[in-house]
Amino acid sequence: METLMIEKTQSTPYIYFDQTTDVLIIKGESFPENSAKFYAPVLEWLREYILTLETEKVTMQFEIVYFNSSTSKVFMTILDMLQAEVKNGKNISVLWLCDAENETAVECGEEFKEDLESLPFDIVLV
Repeated sequence: METLMIEKTQSTPYIYFDQTTDVLIIKGESFPENSAKFYAPVLEWLREYILTLETEKVTMQFEIVYFNSSTSKVFMTILDMLQAEVKNGKNISVLWLCDAENETAVECGEEFKEDLESLPFDIVLV
């Protein structure tokens, strides 16, 4: 499997999913015109990657400044996929990195965390 890297644009985040380090990063702003189309290869990569997991410790890291509602749905899809794998015994955790002064990002992280009963989810204020 190859590393997935998508450079950021004005409306899309930097994405770096590396199967050799088991660190998955989404960083920046996300308000693409078509979130489903933009994130389709991301979700496909993640589905394939999950199939290869055994005992590795995987960290999904979000460092999002702003995102729109359609991106929020994609993020919830990603988090639901990861939570299902944790329930199947995989070692996956989420880091939600955000500026302490960005109340919206902090609140969104808290809302995601509330919806996930078994996925380790830490909000880190930077």
